[in-house]
Amino acid sequence: MIQVSIIIVNYNTCDLLKNCINSIYEKTSDVDFEIIVVDNYSTDNSVQMIKDNFSDIVLIQNKENLGFGAANNIGLKHAKGKYIFYLNSDVILLNNSVEYFYDYWENNKNSNIGSLGSILLDNKLMPIHSFGNFSSFTDNIKDVVKLNIINTVLSFLYIFHISSNTIRKYKKVHIDVPVFDNEKQVDFITGADLFMLNNNDALFDEDFCLYFEDTELQYRLKNKNLKRLIIKGPEIIHLCGGSVDSNYSIKRKCTFSRIQYELSRIIWIKKRYNNNFFLKSIMKIFIIINWINPILFSKTKYYLKKLISI
Repeated sequence: MIQVSIIIVNYNTCDLLKNCINSIYEKTSDVDFEIIVVDNYSTDNSVQMIKDNFSDIVLIQNKENLGFGAANNIGLKHAKGKYIFYLNSDVILLNNSVEYFYDYWENNKNSNIGSLGSILLDNKLMPIHSFGNFSSFTDNIKDVVKLNIINTVLSFLYIFHISSNTIRKYKKVHIDVPVFDNEKQVDFITGADLFMLNNNDALFDEDFCLYFEDTELQYRLKNKNLKRLIIKGPEIIHLCGGSVDSNYSIKRKCTFSRIQYELSRIIWIKKRYNNNFFLKSIMKIFIIINWINPILFSKTKYYLKKLISI
C-alpha cells in the first residue's frame, strides 16, 4: 500500500528535477511512496530524462503549461497514497523528510492537522522563507510599494551589468528561525514542501496560475479549523525560482515573476474580500503605477488587459 504520493510539477527544470528525484530516492526509507511528475509542456530535456532514468515514476505530460495549481491537481487525481507531499522541482531532501512528515501525522491523527511543512534552507543551509501570514489589505499595499522600490533598484543593477549572483544575493532574504519545540502553528506553509492528506482539501484553486495558490488553499483549511504546522526534523534545500524558463534573461525572469505575482495577488484579494470592488480597484491602481516603470515593463500590454479583466 502506498503511504505517500510525492507530486512534483515541472517546467523546464531538467537538471534541478533530476537532483530532486535522486535526493528523494537516496534519503527516503521506511515509507512506501510513489513519485508523480506532472510536466507542464517543457521544451527542455525533462521528459526524456525521466523516461531514460526513472522508469517507475508516474509521468504525466500536459499539452500546455497549465500553471502550478492546475498541474498539481492533475497529479492529485492520479495519486494512490494516503498522504500527498507537494514538492517543488528545485528542492533537495537532505534527510528522510518524507518519513518525518508521515510519522508526525500518524502520531497526531486527532489534532485537526490540515498541512505540514518545514523550515526550508538555501544552498548554504541558511533558513529562508518557509511560511507566512494572511496579510491584511494594508499590508498588501505596503508590499506592492516595497516591491516596486526593490525591483527598480535591481533593474538598474542589471543595466549596469552587476553580476547575476549579486542580484540574486540581494533578492534572497534569510529569516530568523522561530523558537519552537516540536511544531509551530502558522497561517500558511509555502507550496515548496506541503504535506497533506489525500482528499479534496488538497485541491488547488485553478484561478491562480502561479503564486498565492498555496495561500488560498490554506486559508480554506483555516476556515475549517484545520492547523497548518511547521515541524522540526525535515531538512530540505529550496533553490528558489527554478521553474521559470531557463532561457529567460534575469531581467525577464524578474519581470515575469513579478507580473504573475501581482496578478495572483489581485485574484487572492478578490476571493478573500468577496470581490469587493473598492479594495480591488485600489490595489489595481497601485499595481498599474508600478508597471509604468519602463525599465522593467516594456511589454506589459497583455498583462495590463488581464489585470483589468480580473
